[in-house]
Amino acid sequence: MTDTGQTTEPPAQETKLARNVGTVLLFFFIVGDTLGAGIYTLVGTMAEDVGGMLWLPLVIALVVALLTAGTYAEMISKYPHAGGAARYAERAYKKPFLTFIVGFFMLSSGIVTAALLANAFAGDYFTTLVDVPAAPVTVVFLLVLIGINLRGVRESLAANTVATIIETTGLVMVIVVAAIVFGSGGGDPARILMPSPDQPILVGAFAASVVAFFSFLGFEAAANMAEEVKEPSRAYPRALFGAISTAGVIYLLIALGSAIVVDPNVMAESTGPLLEVITASGLPIPGWLFSLIALVAIANGALLFMVMASRATYGLAEVGLLPSIFGNVAPTRRTPWVAILAVGAATIGMSFVGNIGTLADTTVLLLLFVFISTNVSCLVLKKDEVPHEHFRVPTIIPVLAIIASIVLLTQQSLEIWLLGAAFVVVGTILFLLARIGRRRFDQGPHETTLTF
Repeated sequence: MTDTGQTTEPPAQETKLARNVGTVLLFFFIVGDTLGAGIYTLVGTMAEDVGGMLWLPLVIALVVALLTAGTYAEMISKYPHAGGAARYAERAYKKPFLTFIVGFFMLSSGIVTAALLANAFAGDYFTTLVDVPAAPVTVVFLLVLIGINLRGVRESLAANTVATIIETTGLVMVIVVAAIVFGSGGGDPARILMPSPDQPILVGAFAASVVAFFSFLGFEAAANMAEEVKEPSRAYPRALFGAISTAGVIYLLIALGSAIVVDPNVMAESTGPLLEVITASGLPIPGWLFSLIALVAIANGALLFMVMASRATYGLAEVGLLPSIFGNVAPTRRTPWVAILAVGAATIGMSFVGNIGTLADTTVLLLLFVFISTNVSCLVLKKDEVPHEHFRVPTIIPVLAIIASIVLLTQQSLEIWLLGAAFVVVGTILFLLARIGRRRFDQGPHETTLTF
């Protein structure tokens, strides 16, 4: 993977959004979106499939994430516009329906994930601190996130930076606790090489890799921030690879430490597997403290997925696949306020529907199709010239990423495929409605308009 060196960035006036995000804020955005609720809640699910060999599905997921991140680094720096994968599909395929479905899958994954994280926020971790009904907590929580998002991307990412430091501290706490237990002769190091007795190790590893991949999701959301990043050709490659590598190292240490300290069977039955590590260590760390840190991680993930979904909605409006009202930007804060409110309302509605495990797998299914589309787009657009220098990856990278994504798709159950088909049906209906609505809302020329 190579950088072309000196870059000539697109002029700031080409975007209506404010370019306030530098490399450091972008790095924390991606790290914060990646080090979220996934690793705090899904370690137990992986333990069911691979026993103590938690590190194996995480390595598989890390490889897939790095391959696809290479493609995203090229595409984002080459086409630094909000909308991410949908914009790339529009350029590569020139088929409005395919563009819309890719964008719809992207924003749907953000809405569903944010809704599930909102439910997780109002669940056991929260009731450990304050015992109140979950529904009002969920709604108030999401309204607060909508307010932060409306305030501005800089405020959203500043909140993310603080939250990322806190949630990373929680994960480092688990790693340190496991190291202390191991150093004092406790735990069972042999467990890291003990697979689940219920199925062959490779079968279990690839099944668990779907869940593990969910823990790495977040880097793709950064594509929707492209119009708000300073010098995207320089910032994105550094932030993307730095963030994913950081997450990978932390996850692997968590996996090794958890398996050493806690019996995988105990983790598999727990809704708070990392809390089991803290408890099993016997160290004087209060459970409420770790619960509070987990809540920060969940809240941070929900905020960032809502930011991503609102930018994806804005991007679809910018290319004419949603009514232009969704492209409206607040004159003072320069945030896509209509898209933010629409995404917020949809997230509140989704928070009352669905099982977190099933919808987590559905999110992975949707995003794997988005990743395949982006990698194919990268191959199609390799010869497309743009008036500025950008990051480039060898052709073999998107090819390998496509193969890896297809392998993960084969691990999905029939139930998840049926849910994915339902999203296609809903997306198709919305596309047809948007086609009619666009004619009503459009009153003049649009910056980038497609012909239906």
